[in-house]
Amino acid sequence: MSRSQLIQALRAPARPTVSVEFFPPKTPEAGAKMLEVARALRPLGIDFASLTYGAGGTSRDTTLAYGAELVKLGFPLIGHLTCVGHSRAELTEVISGYDAAGFSGILALRGDPPKGQTAFTAHPEGFAHAEGLVRHIAAVRPGRFAVGVAGFPERHPDATDDLSDTRFLAGKVSAGADFVTTQLFLDNEDYFRFVARARAAGVTVPILPGIMPVLSLKQARNFCGFCKARIPEALVRELEACGDDEEAQRKVGVSWAVRQVRGLVARGAPGYHVYILNRAESALELFAALRA
Repeated sequence: MSRSQLIQALRAPARPTVSVEFFPPKTPEAGAKMLEVARALRPLGIDFASLTYGAGGTSRDTTLAYGAELVKLGFPLIGHLTCVGHSRAELTEVISGYDAAGFSGILALRGDPPKGQTAFTAHPEGFAHAEGLVRHIAAVRPGRFAVGVAGFPERHPDATDDLSDTRFLAGKVSAGADFVTTQLFLDNEDYFRFVARARAAGVTVPILPGIMPVLSLKQARNFCGFCKARIPEALVRELEACGDDEEAQRKVGVSWAVRQVRGLVARGAPGYHVYILNRAESALELFAALRA
């Protein structure tokens, strides 16, 4: 899929645009499992996939290697790229590698601090914000990639308020971003409030909502604690009603995600981006329920 085709799919979809996110596996066994999941998902009408990138380039080689495998399986691929720990020259090298591997786009991110650090520190020859990375991608490979950026329905953890957060988003889009993919959220109203703020600030590109079918209450609390997302009380009650039955909790997570997606699409969201955590079961159930 070319840059123009991917952007067209997001801007004027004949049906909701569907994407999934993988993360680079740490072992060959995990890699084989990830590709098995990808093969199971490929026939389900997924428009593109994305593959994450570790802080400071810790997964650089595996992102490139497994990204190339996903491209071979037929996925138009968005490779994540972060500013953390990289000079401009190193970022150029990664971008060139993505080009050679056949990636369709890049999700340009500032990135989280490396493990053990609490504050982001820009590389002295790199970028302090994703806006600079967006411009750099366009300069290195003009017109080659669809460029996405992250959005935060419940505000970026480092943002002082909604206004400053929205200004950063508008800056990234003005720098040349073609679309926005949001951080996970579990209450659709957070997404629609975020979209309204973005539109008021002049952001016109598609804003693709990020959905994660939770696996359990414990997992949801861990994940949401890390990214500062809120768990609605209604979801907490549904999960608690399952007791210690983890399979029942997983099914509640799928059901909640199905309701989220239906509500989002009904109110005009361009599609949905699913954080599948390299697992097939919940994703397959989610897509089957939505097709039904």
